[in-house]
Amino acid sequence: MEIAGAVVVVTGAAGGIGAALARRFAAEGARGLLLADLDGERVEDLAGELDRAGCRAVGVGSDVTRESDVQALVETAEKHLGPVDLFVSNAGIGSGGGIEVGNEVWQAVWDVNVMAHVYAARAVLPGMLKRGRGYLLHTASAAGLLQMPGDAAYTATKHAAVAFAEWLAVAYGDQGIRVSALCPQGVDTHMTENAAVRSVLGAFGEIVSPEQVAEVVVQGLAEERFLILPHPEVSKFEQGRALDRDGWLSGLRKAVSGLGPTLGLTS
Repeated sequence: MEIAGAVVVVTGAAGGIGAALARRFAAEGARGLLLADLDGERVEDLAGELDRAGCRAVGVGSDVTRESDVQALVETAEKHLGPVDLFVSNAGIGSGGGIEVGNEVWQAVWDVNVMAHVYAARAVLPGMLKRGRGYLLHTASAAGLLQMPGDAAYTATKHAAVAFAEWLAVAYGDQGIRVSALCPQGVDTHMTENAAVRSVLGAFGEIVSPEQVAEVVVQGLAEERFLILPHPEVSKFEQGRALDRDGWLSGLRKAVSGLGPTLGLTS
């Protein structure tokens, strides 16, 4: 996958990883960027910045939990920029709690972290399949391979996001469609501003910048790797989990035991 000359859609693009990806794709020579976010004003500002810098960019306020909005993103991109080569389904949220979190919060996390990927695939795959090529990048999380102590809904939905990306890779890989799952650990974004979250993530590895993630993403896309891991240690953690699940769970319990009160966990 070469970004130069490509038309790219990025959701959750107003800040954090999404904005860093947009800027990096522009620097790599993308032909056009369709940037979407619930915060329409911020994403329009970013699109204007990139457009003035020489990359055709369009910013759109969009709610990725509405399938009609996601479909409209693809239609807008095709109208103003051309056929979509890469769809980056990047929007994501957490719940900030465990089983005590209300059903409406669980549903909201599910809708953003899982169904938005489904809607993106439904919207963009028909055109990609017709052309015999295309790329889907799903921002998941290391929590989708391991877990995020203190956030049950985030953990469960990120596992589902990785599983869905794997399903897409199997179902459409022989038809010219490539799929990657971006699974970072700690990234310095608004989702990690909470002191408890930073404590957990910092206990397992470095908290990297969104720009560092974007660098790894460009490399991962060029190599067409399914798992894109800004934190290489995640691969070792996942292998340890698979080889000795009970030992891994025991070790994780010990690792987070001192953070229990901060995370709202009780014995």
